[in-house]
Amino acid sequence: MKNWIKAATAAAIGIALSASAASAAWDKVVVATEGAYPPFNFIDKDGNLQGFDVDFTKELCKTAGVECEIVAQDWDGIIPGLLAKKYDAIIAQMSITEERKRSIDFTNYYCITPAVFVGKDGMKIEAYKDGKVMEHALDGMVIGVQRSTTHANFLEDNFPNAEIRMYDTQDNALLDLTAGRIDATLADSGVLVKWVESDAGKGYSFVSDTFAPAEWFGEGVGIGLRKEDQDLKEMFNKALAEMLANGSYEKLNKKYFPNINLHPR
Repeated sequence: MKNWIKAATAAAIGIALSASAASAAWDKVVVATEGAYPPFNFIDKDGNLQGFDVDFTKELCKTAGVECEIVAQDWDGIIPGLLAKKYDAIIAQMSITEERKRSIDFTNYYCITPAVFVGKDGMKIEAYKDGKVMEHALDGMVIGVQRSTTHANFLEDNFPNAEIRMYDTQDNALLDLTAGRIDATLADSGVLVKWVESDAGKGYSFVSDTFAPAEWFGEGVGIGLRKEDQDLKEMFNKALAEMLANGSYEKLNKKYFPNINLHPR
């Protein structure tokens, strides 16, 4: 590990020099996040965007040497907004999938969090086991999920005998879970681990193993970009590599998820 760190640190010197050239064409980058997916991104009581994605964006732009403005955008319209040039990048826990790559491009992955079901304590769901989908595992159940997500695609593709309810935000799915309107919800483990540890999640827990088959969940979470902005992609990839080498990424990881490694190498 120590040898890897030394090598990565040395490489970061060259990265910084080339990253500065790439950033020359970008004095300012406008970045969209959802603002409704805590602890990755959310709006605090004062109306400010907060969370891992927000702090990651600030550190990424600082490392790249560019000014960044972070704006909130509803999830359903986040890719159309990018293509309409309302902003330049998406940093909002968006998984890199083949379907999305048909319309936009991505940087290297900056985060991986597998999926998990949450339900009442004592419930057990085995929807994905030993590398296989268990298609009858959710028969007769009502499952909540945020629409236009990889989690929604996984449920719709594999469980015809379950009622899948779509929500505009994961927070609203959790509200219906505690109200008894759904039996369980499926989302990123990094999001749900914080909720089950909170007062709001008392009496609820992970009711499945974590899983992330690439067919539905892609190659990890990346920064979404327009295909023509290859210079921005290069700049962000180099800044991310420098963050991994200099320890600033690890510091953010430990701040928000002390027991989860978000960037397995």
